[in-house]
Amino acid sequence: MKISINMFILGLIFLGLSQYTYGQNILHKNTDSLPRFTLREAIDTALKNNYDIKLVNNDLLIAKNNANVGNAGFLPALVGSVANNGSNQHTIRTPASGPEQELSGVKNTNLNYGVALDWTVFDGFQMFANYDRLKELQKQGEVNTKAVILTTIADVVNAYYAMVRQQQLVVAKDSAMEISRLRRRIAENKLQIGRGSKLDVLTAIVDFNTDTSSYLQEKNLLKTSMVTLNQIMARDLNIEFKVDEDMNIQNNLVLQDLAEKTQQLNPSLQNAFINKKIAELNLKQIKGQRYPVIAVNSGYQVSRSTSPTGFNQKIQSNGLTYGLSASVNIFNGFLQRQNERNAKVSISSSVLDLERTRQTINAQLISTYQNYMTNLDLLKVESGNVQVADQNLEITLEKYRLGSISPLELREAQRNSINAITRLLDAEYQAKITEISLKEISGTLNVQ
Repeated sequence: MKISINMFILGLIFLGLSQYTYGQNILHKNTDSLPRFTLREAIDTALKNNYDIKLVNNDLLIAKNNANVGNAGFLPALVGSVANNGSNQHTIRTPASGPEQELSGVKNTNLNYGVALDWTVFDGFQMFANYDRLKELQKQGEVNTKAVILTTIADVVNAYYAMVRQQQLVVAKDSAMEISRLRRRIAENKLQIGRGSKLDVLTAIVDFNTDTSSYLQEKNLLKTSMVTLNQIMARDLNIEFKVDEDMNIQNNLVLQDLAEKTQQLNPSLQNAFINKKIAELNLKQIKGQRYPVIAVNSGYQVSRSTSPTGFNQKIQSNGLTYGLSASVNIFNGFLQRQNERNAKVSISSSVLDLERTRQTINAQLISTYQNYMTNLDLLKVESGNVQVADQNLEITLEKYRLGSISPLELREAQRNSINAITRLLDAEYQAKITEISLKEISGTLNVQ
């Protein structure tokens, strides 16, 4: 009779295990119904839609439009003009000989039209400095665009792998909930046949509710991370999808290689260097004000006027005009010297800013690389811990199935397994985040 009861209990346990497997299949079936969204697709969508990228591209377009010889002052200005004036007057005039004359409705007209050309042919090389400054501003716009693109890609990758982590946590919490559901069912079945206790049932229910609450919280965090990724990509926030679960961590980054790339490609360093060059060009432009300014002018003018009461009743003229002008700043209240001194101070400030930026970036690189190496070591440790915890849970579940251990021991093994999985996912995520940060600092972040 004892053997028969034990066989019956084992049958109930096997039935619970089969229902647990079925529940897992239903979970994956529901997950598989969502469209899969790759990291490459997420980056492409963000680069196409992101508002920050669109705004910085507009700024770059303005800088490109401004970088031309006309805006620098190389080209002449050609102006066309026309003026047509008239008057209707009541006139009383007394000639030197003859009687006084009174005239009403006397109409006078004056018509002028023509073109004028003004061209500054020399301004102390200021136009050359200005043109170089405009080209540097264009380069700065390109660097700023690259910085925004790098930041956007980094934000997308961070959000994408945060969702990967959260998606895997949901699966892990669901597995824990299913084991707790199985344990509750077994405890209830044992109580019904008189082989269990009410306390075991109540404890199993509390643990199942705890795991259910944890599962629902992870599901909510998964939804939130999905909304965050949609927001970065600037698309409909209600779109649902699933992501690839492999983080593809690169574990062979070398600090020396990253440091060399950082000096060449880091946007902040490039921006600081361009600011220094702009400050130097500004001094060159100010010094150019010490030289004379030479300009030529030319034009063609047509003039017609009528005056019935004048000495000449009608005058008409047309012809070419031309000239040469030169001016030099002799004294302007020492403003020239003051402006040059201020420009030199600006150069000194730009040099200090460049060195400060270089030191800050290098410190970020070294600190991030140290974190990266530590996270790789943690990843190895946690991977081993998960394997041990999985084996422990498998053995404990088998013993529980045979009735040789208490529910408390199963719960402890279950908790250890979930904690090990959570730590592993955290280690993977942190390792990936530091890898992304290193590539962003070095300006080499380009996900294919």
